[in-house]
Amino acid sequence: MANQQKIIFTGGSGLLGSEFRKILPDINYPSSKEFNVTNYDQMKQYIESNGCELIVHAAAFTSPPLIDKDPLKGLEVNILGTVNVVKLCKEFDIRLIYISTDYVFEGDVGNYRETDPVYPVNKYAWSKLGGECAVRMYDKSLIIRTTFGPNVFPYEKAFVDQWTSRESVSVIAGMISQLIDKDITGIVHVGGKRKTVFEYAKSLDKTRDIGQLSINDVSFKVPVDTSLNCDKYNESIHG
Repeated sequence: MANQQKIIFTGGSGLLGSEFRKILPDINYPSSKEFNVTNYDQMKQYIESNGCELIVHAAAFTSPPLIDKDPLKGLEVNILGTVNVVKLCKEFDIRLIYISTDYVFEGDVGNYRETDPVYPVNKYAWSKLGGECAVRMYDKSLIIRTTFGPNVFPYEKAFVDQWTSRESVSVIAGMISQLIDKDITGIVHVGGKRKTVFEYAKSLDKTRDIGQLSINDVSFKVPVDTSLNCDKYNESIHG
């Protein structure tokens, strides 16, 4: 394992970061007050004081409804913040892993490969794709497109007509942690097998009675199938 003291994880208080702490507790998880992605000079001072060989960049403004209401927040944090992280990595020759989303795909086909065309379904996904564009400008980088949720399904009902590769955050954090020591660049998809969101919800808690819901029953746009082809990940981990 790489020297955990030389790894910085942004967004450490988020869902993924909280799970990562259980797996790799010795990584640096600076708060946004210490390492604010919108403040380049502050991040630079942190690196100069602590050193760094790898940044796992998971910090993001992740609420699609709120970004629809306030697109500038998505622009500031998800795009400009990621540009700052890329510039920082370039200046200090730091390896970068960027956490992106399956929502960069339109969702009309499913089983998406890393090379398939992207067409985000909402402003949140556009902002994450903007981050991807910045990361692709830096050669020592890996974009991870993934999808995860809390270890307990948080809703009373789940879509029976939306397909996904989503897994619980504990599963996805474990999968991503295995990429820390892999010398992979470009893009890799991380997720489970294709299933409906209802099937995913039931898999988290087989005893709970979860109701069924259709994507036609909600007022916001939901992609039909953003399932990911994860062959590249499986080959990189298992050979």
